[in-house]
Amino acid sequence: MGLFDNLPSVGRTLEDVKHRLRVLTACAAVSLTVAMTKAQSPPVNWLDRPLTSWNRAGGPIPRPPAAGESVAAVVARCQLTPRKSTGAEQYLAAAGWIPFWNFDQQLVRDDVEIVGGMRGADGMCRPVEFNLFVFVGGTFAGTLSPNPMTSRTDSSLGAARMPLPALTADFARYTSADALCCPSGHVTVRYRIDRTAAGPVVVASEVHDTRR
Repeated sequence: MGLFDNLPSVGRTLEDVKHRLRVLTACAAVSLTVAMTKAQSPPVNWLDRPLTSWNRAGGPIPRPPAAGESVAAVVARCQLTPRKSTGAEQYLAAAGWIPFWNFDQQLVRDDVEIVGGMRGADGMCRPVEFNLFVFVGGTFAGTLSPNPMTSRTDSSLGAARMPLPALTADFARYTSADALCCPSGHVTVRYRIDRTAAGPVVVASEVHDTRR
């Protein structure tokens, strides 16, 4: 057998290796694109999924998320006067929230009280990382959103109402084309209060569009 008898076979082997490398490179590029698309896609909003209960009877008041600006700094910058006149407001303050009245309105009816709690504020001192907390008979019964919200973003909470025995809350729905001032949609969530042996709990029962 001559020294160069295997050269055609070697050539075919090199071409096969190059082909496989091209295929692997293309597959890697597709995988990277899919991964980047998933990373860039926003998570499915809770208002777009079937409602599930996030509150539980006897549960503790959630702790606020971490923030770069201290509570004292937010209060000073925005010249806030945190609400601390009721037991519910004091509980929120003790848990690390800045208590506030939603739209400057105290929400109390019978033994039910709804208090806003925020962790920060934007440049116009609108609430950032906030939620509305429900207390029944002085006991924490749950929040009106499963996650802290930020003003002028999708699923941020607006007005809350107390047509007992139910509660309702309006949420803004933004599209990518909406200006921050003007969400193109709103939905209303209706809640009930279950008074269980383990304690009161707020349960979201239905959601429906109110304006598009």
